[in-house]
Amino acid sequence: MAVMLDWHCKGQGSDLVLIHGWGMNGAVWQDVIPALAEHFTVHWCDLPGYGYSGDVTAESLVEITQAVLARAPQKAAWLGWSLGGLVATQAALLAPERVTQLMTLASSPSFMAREEWRGIKPDVLRNFQSQLASDFNLTVDRFLALQAMGSPTARQDIKNLKQAVLERPTPQPSALALGLTLLETVDQRAELSSLTQPWLRMYGRLDGLVPVKTEAAITELCPQSLSYVFQSASHAPFISHPDEFIAAVRQFISEDAVVS
Repeated sequence: MAVMLDWHCKGQGSDLVLIHGWGMNGAVWQDVIPALAEHFTVHWCDLPGYGYSGDVTAESLVEITQAVLARAPQKAAWLGWSLGGLVATQAALLAPERVTQLMTLASSPSFMAREEWRGIKPDVLRNFQSQLASDFNLTVDRFLALQAMGSPTARQDIKNLKQAVLERPTPQPSALALGLTLLETVDQRAELSSLTQPWLRMYGRLDGLVPVKTEAAITELCPQSLSYVFQSASHAPFISHPDEFIAAVRQFISEDAVVS
């Protein structure tokens, strides 16, 4: 990698790294960063090929994670949303000494539906992949609609997400294609038992991409982890329910600090 990721930092207190999802960029966190920065030193970036990190290339989940680790604090809590949850989990597996707590939001160790595993239907991802080359805007519009589906504030959620995407340069086609490939192929389930960090899994009950029923299945795979369900949220609880999201993050980090 010839250049480093676009990286930002704000606040005071213990370090918290935020990782955005597919098709988005670091601006997606803009509405919650001020409140989080009152309690934490918040770090966020544009992933390789996204936004202001358009010149950074990566060809695998490990390479994406290594690019983030290269500029991340030496010790921090990591929170990944959607595809970003795969990155945060990979960081916890690759560099456990650097990830003090793991939080995944509207994410799954296996996004694709498999045998007896609930997830995204294969044809949904295939449609995204086939549209990418011809019409990026349409593809993102459809993805945003899916992310907000079921939320009582869906119209405003989609407006906020679009604004975040358009604020920065359009993602590189190769980064978008890689992201969809990762959503289709990555399966971290077998590795979850080796996680050593306290882990909070957060779900939107109305999420159309990560079915809330995966919560119980992952609890069986990793019983020491904790889970939280946003009862009225879809795929972007930090946008539709920011106060509830911030409260859940603060409670998890502070309670874990007391226990440890």
